Amino acid sequence: MIDPNPPHRGLLQTVFDRLNLDPVLFAAIVGLGAVGLLVLYSASGGNLDVVTRQGIRLGLALLVMMAVAMVPPQLLYQWTPFVYVVVVVMLLLVPLTGSTGKGATRWLDIGIVRFQPAELMKIAMPMMIAFYFAERRLRPRFRELMVALALVLVPTFVIFIQPDLGTALLIATAGLTVIFLAGIPWRTVMLTMLGGIAALPVLWHFMKPYQRRRVDTFLHPENDPLGAGYHIIQSKIALGAGGLSGRGWLNGSQTQLDFLPEQTTDFIFSVFGEEFGLWGVLLLFTLYLLIVLRGFFIAWHAQDTYTRLLAASITMIFFTYFFVNVGMVSGLLPVVGVPLPLISYGGSSMVTIMVGFGILMAIHSEKRLLSK
Repeated sequence: MIDPNPPHRGLLQTVFDRLNLDPVLFAAIVGLGAVGLLVLYSASGGNLDVVTRQGIRLGLALLVMMAVAMVPPQLLYQWTPFVYVVVVVMLLLVPLTGSTGKGATRWLDIGIVRFQPAELMKIAMPMMIAFYFAERRLRPRFRELMVALALVLVPTFVIFIQPDLGTALLIATAGLTVIFLAGIPWRTVMLTMLGGIAALPVLWHFMKPYQRRRVDTFLHPENDPLGAGYHIIQSKIALGAGGLSGRGWLNGSQTQLDFLPEQTTDFIFSVFGEEFGLWGVLLLFTLYLLIVLRGFFIAWHAQDTYTRLLAASITMIFFTYFFVNVGMVSGLLPVVGVPLPLISYGGSSMVTIMVGFGILMAIHSEKRLLSK
């Protein structure tokens, strides 16, 4: 007869509890990272060095997540204004002393490490807006909304003119999500949306020429099939070639014959779609959905306004990464350079996402400890 409560299950639960880890969220994250390494091996043409480097990044990012999970949410709350101000100052220093690469000035080099302050703002932004509303009544007054919008729009604009449209979009989403969850009336939401639409000509004025070309390519990719429209056309071909069940792992012609550009980074979802087909894509979507739902579950059961708003915003950041990348490679959104979370090759966005997951784990752990 099978023991319904085997000893090893209790041991595992004890380990997760001591490390402040949520087993469901942790398992989904590790599973998604494993899928990413599998797809990256194919996308890189079987390059084990690329997969090894990504595996090391994943392992280090998991350690960062575990370290952050041990930080009490009350301590995060106390640090929030300091963190936000420091990151804003670093963003303002980027145009003055930052490093330039591929036509964009986004990095600060402090000798020991070279990093993008905009990545830090993806976490500092939701922390700050949640902090601002934590001690105020929800359904904020107009003046409070204006202050919160200023806290969102100033760093967003600084990042946008670096130029980094994709990161600016993610940071604005993080901040605006907290404002929305604070309980603003639907009339205010509609007026804000209309104001955003009215501001599009101003946004177009500040966009760089290559950003304008991306919008034009999104609307008419067939106008330059061998130039600006090449990426999205090849991506659609790869996704369509996958059919229902896909061509099989390592058998995607768009990938193996190098028709698909940026196949290890921004367009890795197209690799997955060609090799695993619609059924594989649906399973991948299910894994992402599990993480998102678990994040909102943690937000729903958080103990106070700060942690509730912060957890929901972090979850929305992760969802926005996923939504924008899939929409981008399938031609539903303009190409803005947003990676597929935990799948695309690279370390900066992965560490940022894992810091967010660490905060979610800490919030969930606080709820568990208080319920004992």
